[in-house]
Amino acid sequence: MIREIVKGEQIFVKAKRAAKKDIQVANDLEETLNAHRDKCVGMAANMIGENLAIIAVRQIDEDQLPDDEGNVPAIIPRGNDIILMLNPQIVKQGKPYRTEEGCLSLDGEREAVRYENITVTYQDRQLKKHTESFSGFTAQIIQHECDHINGKVI
Repeated sequence: MIREIVKGEQIFVKAKRAAKKDIQVANDLEETLNAHRDKCVGMAANMIGENLAIIAVRQIDEDQLPDDEGNVPAIIPRGNDIILMLNPQIVKQGKPYRTEEGCLSLDGEREAVRYENITVTYQDRQLKKHTESFSGFTAQIIQHECDHINGKVI
């Protein structure tokens, strides 16, 4: 089910650990991100009113980066380009850089320090544990959404 985007800094508090009973929230998050794919590359569950450690991110090739107005190319993905992560934790990061980011739940852009390369542990919707490495813009999106579930406003 596509959910409404919740706005405001008050939604960004430390999220509760997701469990099997929360799979429908994860599905709703994925569906909501997909519905907003023209202007959004990632979402955290608190953005749809659920204080749970769940994020959904689009895997973005560097040639699919947002334009100067923040619009994401509406390309036809090869299969599902959304990664759903329950209880993600960044366990390794390298090559810091500064950037500015926007968010559907917040007005304007804010400066953030991100890392070019990260390794993340997370569970999929079957609660199977994964450890994966990401780089570039996909890594940036994951870091942004992990900040949200960790209670950090970008």
